[in-house]
Amino acid sequence: MDDFIARECAALSHALAAHDLLGTEELLIQMQRGWQQAKQHGDWPRWQEAIASLPDDAQGCFDASSNIVRIGPAHPDTDHIRNALQALCPWRKGPFCLYGVDIDTEWRSDMKWRRLAPALPDLHHAVVLDIGCGSGYHMWRMVDAGALAIGIDPSPLYAAQFAACKRGLAEIPAYYLPIGMEDLPGSFQGLDVVFSMGVLYHRRAPIEHLAQIRRLLRPGGTLMLETLIINGDAQQCLVPPGRYAKMRNVWFIPSLAMLEIWLQRTGFGHIQCINVSRTDSTEQRRTAW
Repeated sequence: MDDFIARECAALSHALAAHDLLGTEELLIQMQRGWQQAKQHGDWPRWQEAIASLPDDAQGCFDASSNIVRIGPAHPDTDHIRNALQALCPWRKGPFCLYGVDIDTEWRSDMKWRRLAPALPDLHHAVVLDIGCGSGYHMWRMVDAGALAIGIDPSPLYAAQFAACKRGLAEIPAYYLPIGMEDLPGSFQGLDVVFSMGVLYHRRAPIEHLAQIRRLLRPGGTLMLETLIINGDAQQCLVPPGRYAKMRNVWFIPSLAMLEIWLQRTGFGHIQCINVSRTDSTEQRRTAW
């Protein structure tokens, strides 16, 4: 795993050198720290053993052009591959197919991507940040659209799942940083696009979250924001007293009109609502994974 981390840090450094961003050296330092902290998790040796048992050459087999992100050719010992991947459960965001084994993730992240697709900016040659990227499903879709994708999420398990996917795909410009939003260097600026999906309602200071994203973007850059909302006017915002929809750590859920005010006050313009949909059990449900 140390070789994987060193390879990823070096590859991201090389990739960022071709773009006009600030604070990249500080970002790479945080990337190294984040991976070293992830390795301190008590389950890391078990996860690492599972990852190491997977094929390390995807033979150029990578396809994220459709709902299922497919990595690697079908492996003759599917039972072994399935056991290794199930050692990394739970798989939340997906779906994936790794070396011929379908991972029916609990969340159908492809449905969220389809809702965004009609309004996606041109991602070709764009440097994109995915905040709260989970195991990295949307990063693979961004790469398929031509982007250099950087994902941040402090979960060691999601880091291990990403490593399992990226193990045989060194050349793919998707890079995972096991850090939170608060760990991003203040000097890091100049991104073309930032995705914040399913994050805003988990922030104690949602307006500061939006303001930080505004600082990360280059002038004219794009924020793709997905979050929970409530029905109501510009004066209404729900502050759940406890769990919301069985979720912990939900702080503020604004109306759409209030959310637009938050965006305006943090410096965003040309605000467009792409889609309003209910999340139901076809999109998020319990699976064997």
